[in-house]
Amino acid sequence: MVSKTKEISGTQKAAILLTSLGPDLSIQTFKHLTEKEIDKLALGISKLSRVETEDRENIMDEFIQMVKAKDYIAAGGIDFARHVLVEALGPKKAEEILARLQSSTQTKPFAFARKADPEQILNIVQQEHPQTIALILSYLDSQQASKILSSLPQERQADVARRIALMESTSPEVISKLEDIIERKLNASGSQDYTFTGGVESIVEVLSGVDRSTERTILSSLEKDDPKLAEEIKQRMFVFEDIVLLDDRSIRLVISEVKDDDLSIALKVASEEVKDLIFRNMSNRRVETVKEELELMGPLRLSEVEEAQTRVVSVIRYLEDTGEIVIARGGGDDVIV
Repeated sequence: MVSKTKEISGTQKAAILLTSLGPDLSIQTFKHLTEKEIDKLALGISKLSRVETEDRENIMDEFIQMVKAKDYIAAGGIDFARHVLVEALGPKKAEEILARLQSSTQTKPFAFARKADPEQILNIVQQEHPQTIALILSYLDSQQASKILSSLPQERQADVARRIALMESTSPEVISKLEDIIERKLNASGSQDYTFTGGVESIVEVLSGVDRSTERTILSSLEKDDPKLAEEIKQRMFVFEDIVLLDDRSIRLVISEVKDDDLSIALKVASEEVKDLIFRNMSNRRVETVKEELELMGPLRLSEVEEAQTRVVSVIRYLEDTGEIVIARGGGDDVIV
């Protein structure tokens, strides 16, 4: 039981807030989070027990105050926000809210570049070293990065993708110098921030936005240079919940290749949207069988569920590779006729 709001961690507060907002708003919120953030929040929600009404109300109030503070800053700047909050809540509470808000909204590196056209950035970076290109793409919006990566020469695409996936922390000095160069060329303004960038999640986001041909070229090259990395990227390119991207015909093909046991286990923690999609593409008899198995199924380790979902995803990837199904993605070459 949660008894004292001040002892609740940030993750617990977020979990309580989402459960208070209800499933529809929670789902919309999750769409804007990273995989790590989703995992952390999902774990926090799963560990919640009974929450005191007072704690829930305090957390909702804190959230509302943060939103209002952000609006005040947008309307009149930090000084205006501080004045309004001090008048409403007192100086101590006002400073607490502003400190939390400022720490969570610090400007990230290359913020100015995220407002630029991908073609502009491509013209600037295409002659740079692959590591430099990888660093810049890591900080850009995933759609921008996808377009730029797709436009690079094929012999450079996989190299840049690999460097993004394997990138770790970068010093503020290096980022600052690079920002200055790009800033001058784009005639914009930027800022510094010491942060971790790149990684497998970053390249997965980028590859999810490129066309299928570019994705195949990059993954094929990575499979030769680093098979383990290529496999990890492929596994994250399409997760089980992404099954909602498939049309009904593709769903029927997939579930025809999946065993009932795997399907039942995979659906144990699936969203209602995923369950409804799968059930409506199955025979009534098979739906009854799977639903009965779900009802009779005892507690399972999360790893067991994830393994079953991975087997389903493997079937989907195989059917896509053989051309039997098409997965909707950001590029322009996947036109279904």
